[in-house]
Amino acid sequence: MTKKSNRVIAVVGPTASGKTSYAVDLAHRVDGEIVSADSRLVYKGLNIGTAKPTEEEQCGIPHYMIDIVEPEADYSAGLYAKEAKRCIDDILSRGKVPIIVGGTGLYFRILLENYSLPETKPDYELRKRLTELEFTDLYNILYQLDSEAAKLVNENDKRRAIRFIEVIKQSNCPLSEARGFKEQEYDVEWIGLNFPREELYERINKRVDIMIEQGLVNETKNLLKKHGRISNIVDTIGYREMISYLDGDMSLKDAVDKLKQNTRNYAKRQLTWFRKNVNIKWNCYPDRKKK
Repeated sequence: MTKKSNRVIAVVGPTASGKTSYAVDLAHRVDGEIVSADSRLVYKGLNIGTAKPTEEEQCGIPHYMIDIVEPEADYSAGLYAKEAKRCIDDILSRGKVPIIVGGTGLYFRILLENYSLPETKPDYELRKRLTELEFTDLYNILYQLDSEAAKLVNENDKRRAIRFIEVIKQSNCPLSEARGFKEQEYDVEWIGLNFPREELYERINKRVDIMIEQGLVNETKNLLKKHGRISNIVDTIGYREMISYLDGDMSLKDAVDKLKQNTRNYAKRQLTWFRKNVNIKWNCYPDRKKK
């Protein structure tokens, strides 16, 4: 029998599926604390564009792994797993329930499933050469090396594509083999939130409209002024489209429409990833109407 002190709840799903509000309500009910599993929420200043939960939305529930590094940081999944694990163990040690919430599938896989990352040293010369390439070229290189690994890379995520290429070249085997396996550390209850496609897309479109109202354009301006055109800004959905508008490459309306389209596509990729996990119990949203 698994010890009660090893219990962890994972709340997963596509963007705009209501994970934040669900997790906060759940935390109040089970005496839990929340650990974010979102690859962009770790960065300070990326607020509106990442739908980072505000202090009001957190409703007094402690949240971890949010606002922990500057956007210039090269924050890897391996580093995330190490630091998130410390948060989980601390929450468990105080007799509370860790609730891991987010939409970054790789973070969940490394942290809560039995996958381990290979120990590879950074190849700075290779990284330098690859950084000069366009994302399409990087994707093609990765696809030739490992077509399955290429499916795990989001559009324009050059950093992850470069990291995967580096690992595959150093290990001289597919990423799935290079990762290896480890013993699962926690007793995880998986909860998946989702909506029918059209309803999810409506929620995504509404969220984007709210982001614009909240000042996404100005946030993008301020981030560029403070940090410059670094990859963690220009390659992030939300800021990338607003930069196209600020550069005069498209109208604000077209940029907003593009943001909605890119977010919908991202949600589809998230669902593809999470549906591979057979342990996830789907459609647990509290307001779901029974059919």
